[in-house]
Amino acid sequence: MTDLTCHSHASPNFGVRKGGAVPDLVVLHYTAMRSADEALARLCDPAFEVSAHYLIDCHGKIVRMVDESDRAWHAGAGQWGDVVDVNSRSIGIELANSGSAPFAAAQMDALENLLRDIIKRHAIAPERVIGHSDMAPSRKIDPGPRFDWRRLALQGLSIWPKSKQGVSPDPQVFVQALTAFGYSVETCTLASALSAFRDRFRPRHSGPLDSIDMAIAIDIAARFPVDREAFTA
Repeated sequence: MTDLTCHSHASPNFGVRKGGAVPDLVVLHYTAMRSADEALARLCDPAFEVSAHYLIDCHGKIVRMVDESDRAWHAGAGQWGDVVDVNSRSIGIELANSGSAPFAAAQMDALENLLRDIIKRHAIAPERVIGHSDMAPSRKIDPGPRFDWRRLALQGLSIWPKSKQGVSPDPQVFVQALTAFGYSVETCTLASALSAFRDRFRPRHSGPLDSIDMAIAIDIAARFPVDREAFTA
């Protein structure tokens, strides 16, 4: 790792990437704990069997807990595109945040530097930087609606929709579009998939599926299809 200050605090909670897999995803999380120190203790406690490759505190301090060549235990059950063992295919980054507070500027700066380095070294496409809620919408909500995905996208570290011109709501087409983008809608309810999608692309918006949801879903599916045939609507 170059041009980054990274502190080491090894976690025993890791294994071998299965089937010779290499990282081609980055999964972002928040800790939902009272402090970064408390989160670090949990992520390094063998009794809890959870970990991540990195933890970033609100001051921008980056702690490496698991080597990138190893499989950290951060993603759990879930799926992105056709990837069902997300742990074996991903690098996990935990952000010390309660889930209800804004993400600190220093923390976001550090995340951007780390992501830039990871993406370059592993040739990871920006659309494969995802949230925990993206790959497990039925059970996870992090990094949540306070996380600034657009900020990452402006630097080429994630993606953001272009089209917001209304399209008539059609639940079937919406599900097809989300599936083409990467969401595993068949493993959750439409409501949970819509909630995860909105937390990322329309923060704090609520109500039934509408024309803006449709336009965004169709746009990202057309421009960033994952693992499958290109989406056409």
